[in-house]
Amino acid sequence: MLASITTPFLRSLFFVALLATAACQTAPPVQEMSDARQAIMAAKEAGAAEKAPDDLKAAEEHEQAAEDALNEKAYLRARRHAVLAKSRALDALRRSKVESDAYN
Repeated sequence: MLASITTPFLRSLFFVALLATAACQTAPPVQEMSDARQAIMAAKEAGAAEKAPDDLKAAEEHEQAAEDALNEKAYLRARRHAVLAKSRALDALRRSKVESDAYN
């Protein structure tokens, strides 16, 4: 008796979890893209093109890969690249600030 009640409940629970996961995967990474762009702009303003060019280049490459994935509607890949772009841009920003502080 318990098995006949539990099985439909577990199936329903699994289905709801599957739908929730699918919904997260199909939404464009709008916030992540915005965060990446803002971090890249901040790094550029801090002089990363001269002080941390490798990190800035990597950030821009990830941003472009995110844009490409977004255009292909590969939102999970786009989100991953956007997060990496932001991370590398923040690395560039930190390096730029450290180098600026060393000269001051």
